[in-house]
Amino acid sequence: MFMCKCLKAFHIQLMPIYEFLSTAVCRSPLGMSGGQILDEDISASSQWSDSTAAKYGRLDFEEGDGAWCPEIPGEPENMKEFLQIDLRSLHFITLVGTQGRHAGGIGNEFAQTYKIKYSRDGSRWISWRNRQGKQVIEGNRNAYDIVLKDLEPPIIARFVRFMPVIDHSMNVCMRVELYGCEWLDGLVSYNAPLGQQMTFYGQLIYLNDSVYDGAMIHSMTEGLGQLTDGMCGLDDFILSHVYNVWPGYDYVGWTNESFPSGYVEIMFEFDRTRNFTTMKVHCNNMFSRRVKTFQKVVCYFRSESDWEPTPISFSPVMDDVNPSARFVTVSLHNHMASAIKCQYYFSDMWMMFSEITFQSDTAMYNTTLAPPKTGPPTRDNPIHKVDDSNTRILIGCLVAIIFILVAIIVIILWRQVWQKMLEKVSRRMLDDELTASLSIQSETFTYNNNNPSSAPSEQESNSTYERIFPLGPDYQEPSRLVRKLPEFSQTSEDTASKSPQTSPQDGAPHYAEADIVNLQGVTGGNTYAVPALTMDLLSGKDIAVEEFPRKLLTFKEKLGEGQFGEVHLCEAEDMEDYMDEDFSFDVSDNQTVLVAVKMLRADANKNARNDFLKEIKIMSRLKDPNIIRLLAVCMSSDPLCMITEYMENGDLNQFLSRHEPEGMISSAIYIYSNLQHMATQIASGMKYLSSLNFVHRDLATRNCLVGKNYTIKIADFGMSRNLYSGDYYRIQGRAVLPIRWMSWESILLGKFTTASDVWAFGVTLWETLTFCKEQPYSQLSDEQVIENTGEFFRDQRRQIYLPQPPLCPDAIYKLMLSCWHRNAKERPSFQEIHRILLEGLRG
Repeated sequence: MFMCKCLKAFHIQLMPIYEFLSTAVCRSPLGMSGGQILDEDISASSQWSDSTAAKYGRLDFEEGDGAWCPEIPGEPENMKEFLQIDLRSLHFITLVGTQGRHAGGIGNEFAQTYKIKYSRDGSRWISWRNRQGKQVIEGNRNAYDIVLKDLEPPIIARFVRFMPVIDHSMNVCMRVELYGCEWLDGLVSYNAPLGQQMTFYGQLIYLNDSVYDGAMIHSMTEGLGQLTDGMCGLDDFILSHVYNVWPGYDYVGWTNESFPSGYVEIMFEFDRTRNFTTMKVHCNNMFSRRVKTFQKVVCYFRSESDWEPTPISFSPVMDDVNPSARFVTVSLHNHMASAIKCQYYFSDMWMMFSEITFQSDTAMYNTTLAPPKTGPPTRDNPIHKVDDSNTRILIGCLVAIIFILVAIIVIILWRQVWQKMLEKVSRRMLDDELTASLSIQSETFTYNNNNPSSAPSEQESNSTYERIFPLGPDYQEPSRLVRKLPEFSQTSEDTASKSPQTSPQDGAPHYAEADIVNLQGVTGGNTYAVPALTMDLLSGKDIAVEEFPRKLLTFKEKLGEGQFGEVHLCEAEDMEDYMDEDFSFDVSDNQTVLVAVKMLRADANKNARNDFLKEIKIMSRLKDPNIIRLLAVCMSSDPLCMITEYMENGDLNQFLSRHEPEGMISSAIYIYSNLQHMATQIASGMKYLSSLNFVHRDLATRNCLVGKNYTIKIADFGMSRNLYSGDYYRIQGRAVLPIRWMSWESILLGKFTTASDVWAFGVTLWETLTFCKEQPYSQLSDEQVIENTGEFFRDQRRQIYLPQPPLCPDAIYKLMLSCWHRNAKERPSFQEIHRILLEGLRG
């Protein structure tokens, strides 16, 4: 990388701070390996044990067991595991180093890839991306080598998190170091208008701030970006230091046609009140292309809460001879301020900046907020005296502010106490009304333990709910009817005599909870919900799969576990010899295949064993190209096992997270066609299940496995995996539910039907088209998701829908919205969904 022309070595020696922080000179280790960073400033989300705690995550150190190791490995775009470093002050970080756990040859754990998040205040966390938009950083290939990676762009932060990304094949441990220098500017954000586009002889020049880490909607707010990345633009703004980027990349630019006032206003926020001496603005001056430095700058200062009425003004000498880019130095006359607002006036058609820096010293009365300085006063470390006459005024203001704050706190506490009293009264009224309502319902429908009758009609049940929600959506947990979950509403004995009800709307039977037999899965989740009529047909003792020798299974990894059993990833030998004639593996002879083995614990109770046998019978009947097949069983002795397919590329959630496109706009059509191909296969598998009157109840990308050539097969053991524990909402003493994928009637009424599977398919389609970058409704808490289902029930147009993904055509988003229709009968069937997706794929 070239250094800016204006950077001179003698400047670094003479100035109190750097004129400009260059990534070429700001590369010193910040103290993980040297010990300057204390143990208490290193924390982590979890650890294997005390000997692999965060404080052992120091580069090139072997204390403890040799590294930091998280208890549960991270997962792409949904990572919860991290190693966090608090640098105590803002730093300009240009380089990171990582290392695995070697421990003298005992350890062999390392992170092959990782991501970085950073924060300047400890509350707002920002995901680092390189200049091409990629988040994932290539890490280590063994446990002992140190791998250094330049951060391009560099980051300005106090807190930094290393977040390992791994697949299902290995654990990770990390030792890390940060490299850079202290951020003496103290700048924490700048707010500016969005950069614009220039057309130059038919070529588009993009003058946007592409690495800005704040909000970018109508303007740039609360972030830092290219104006503070330590890189000065070249004389020719079309060229760049960085390869494989667009013309104009180094500069943020604006045209005077967009600013009737004749100036661009930028506001700079700092970490504390400072004494400012100069501001340096690196400008382009290619006057032959109508680009010049600013004609005049007017700067306002905010020392406490108010802006000073009198600004300073500065006009640089215009240069129409030398087209070189240059720093323009503006004297700020030792103004005390925590924020500066500058208005840069145009002198020609275009104005372009690539770097803005400030020279300042921390104000004396704010030194308690800054890291302590040592040594005698020097030119680089001056002591500022404060007039004693101002001290009394300052103390008086502080006392007044304290009294005001105390008064505000008292008012807030009083309002909270009063609100809680009102809530208690409201809930008591609600409970009384609910009790009366349920009593009326039990008399009307004779729905009791002695004489169970059919469930109320939709119209009748709605009248009850209209009385349950009169107080609005501000409730903190589900009401009693919301807690009436399908897993606990009726036993299989209660429902054995029920017959399915059909819906003429789509030709596929819809099963209310009273019509479904629930089987407790091996890992604590429920398997496919099966109609009672179908269970009668499966009541025989025959199992249509072969017994498989346990000795031919080789354990690879535990995929998940639950109350009654575990799921293991295994390699199976000679599996093709035990398969049905209509099924074959795409492997050569004598080659092992990956399989998932569901294992029932030997101490499981009788009911769990019976459910396990029923699950085998159900799975043995499922034969579809897009449904995971039951291959064989081990029933001759405990523990009982069922062996199912497992696809070599893992589940769809991990697969898409690892294959998020980076700078592939030109191939968007190709990418979308692959995604639509995957979605079509999921719809095909669900069409098959619905034809058998089976309800999946946990359709999501985590339950879809990926094989060769983007082959998709639907499975059912995502709930058992610790990786996805955050996708499930636990109601105390009751079920664990994937509420972000569930229809409103499933959450509120406990109804799981083919139509509720259609709802979940819409969410799964949304996940697929967003490359699983975030959870559905990631901006909502679990409680807010449940509240949103109440809005769907009330249907007052206040419900929140998932937004349209960037790669999603309007027709497909319309299909998603139809899957989330309030009226279950108006949702499309899986036959219709499959047809629509297939036609789009062919088109």
